[in-house]
Amino acid sequence: MINLSKSLNVTSISWDINKEPNPCLWEGVSCKPPSNSYVIQISLSGVSLSSSDFLPLVCQIESLQILDVSDNHLSEIPSGFLLDCGKLDGLKLLNFSYNNLEDSLPVFVGFAGLEVLDLTHNRLSGAIDLELDGLVGLKSLNLSLNNFTGSVPTRLGKSKVLKELQLSMNMFHGIIPVDIVGYRNLTLIDFSGNNISGSVPDRIGELSKLEVLILSSNSLSGEIPRSLRNMTSLTRFAANSNNFNGPIPAGIPKHLRNLDLSYNSLSGSIPSELLSPLNLQIVDLSNNRLNGSIPTALSPRLVKLRLGSNSLDYVIPTAAISTLQHLTYLELENNTLTGLISPELGYCQSLALLNLAQNQLSGSLPVELGKLSDLQVLKLQFNKLAGEIPIQIAQMSKLSTLNISWNSLNGSIPPSVASLKNLINMNLQGNNLSGSTPENIGSMTSLMELQLGENQLSGRIPSMPITLQIALNLSSNLFEGHIPVTLAMLTGLEILDLSNNKFSGEIP
Repeated sequence: MINLSKSLNVTSISWDINKEPNPCLWEGVSCKPPSNSYVIQISLSGVSLSSSDFLPLVCQIESLQILDVSDNHLSEIPSGFLLDCGKLDGLKLLNFSYNNLEDSLPVFVGFAGLEVLDLTHNRLSGAIDLELDGLVGLKSLNLSLNNFTGSVPTRLGKSKVLKELQLSMNMFHGIIPVDIVGYRNLTLIDFSGNNISGSVPDRIGELSKLEVLILSSNSLSGEIPRSLRNMTSLTRFAANSNNFNGPIPAGIPKHLRNLDLSYNSLSGSIPSELLSPLNLQIVDLSNNRLNGSIPTALSPRLVKLRLGSNSLDYVIPTAAISTLQHLTYLELENNTLTGLISPELGYCQSLALLNLAQNQLSGSLPVELGKLSDLQVLKLQFNKLAGEIPIQIAQMSKLSTLNISWNSLNGSIPPSVASLKNLINMNLQGNNLSGSTPENIGSMTSLMELQLGENQLSGRIPSMPITLQIALNLSSNLFEGHIPVTLAMLTGLEILDLSNNKFSGEIP
């Protein structure tokens, strides 16, 4: 420890044998209790290390179990470190994450007790072959956020005791090798953000202990393997942003909490039991080609339900949705859903986002929506809604986005909307709204965008919020009189459209 303290040339830690003769009391050093006579852990995370010269000296500490040098500026792992630390059978964890390590993956020889190797967020490159095959006890490997190429490695410890394999955000290509099922203890696989193609091997269902399977953002194709039903421990399955097609297989594991199959080409109907597992909290099936109706059997723990940009039809199963007390996000936009917006949606007290835009919904806006006191985003544009805007909309005090444009709403804009002090975007264009614009609209101190075009609004233009920046659109209405000088106060405004009205006089 004395030699090590002398070799470390950083000011952010103070290892001074003169000030403190007991290394066990040094910052970042832990010793084995109760005697505290052996150093078992050294943590030098985030201390601005740039030279790797000290690393071989670490290997002189025969009792060392954990070495954390993450979040520094190290550019290499010296061969002396690999040679000497490889002889430390007690070394269990190496964390070199968030450094500047370059070139290919070094060969790890020895390291008989190493269980955790974290090299994430470096600049390592090249293919991986046998560099890690000698790690007989390896249980967790994280190589995410590097520049590795070649095929997905499968020589990851001869004992095949690996539990966690994270290879995300690299440039691995080729198929998912079927050899991966040889690691029967795997609980976590993350292959996201690579160039992996082909279909998922059906034998992946043999990984019965798997809890998390992340395949997002690759070029995988074919169908979702039906063998997933055999993964009874699976809690998270993400295969979004690929080229999967065909139907969603029935019999998804009942312990699932998070399911993301968005941005694929999946077709057919949603299996009736898919949304019902009791632990299910997050479901994203958006941007596929799914059709049919939304299942009525819904998990009571659902927090996010995203089914937008499909071809779902029939009506929204509001009776089932209204019982979901934890539902925060409900996104059903860009489908062909019909029927009314049910008053029962007002029972979803936790909703922060409600997006039913671009459907064929009709009828009026229910006043019960005013009960959604936590709602921040309401998007109902491009439907067939009629009737007046209810004054109860002002009860949504946290609302930041209100878009009910391109419907057939009539009547006047209720003055109560001016009480929405958190509203940033208000879009009411493309309706049949009439009467004057509320005089108190200028008090909306958060408003940055106001779209009132394509209506039948009349009278004069009141003072507008000086916070407007994105756009003020009053076009294609029946406004008359002078263009108010007060518009000159909107110094941050990017777009102003007053076209197709009945203004007179001079342009101020």
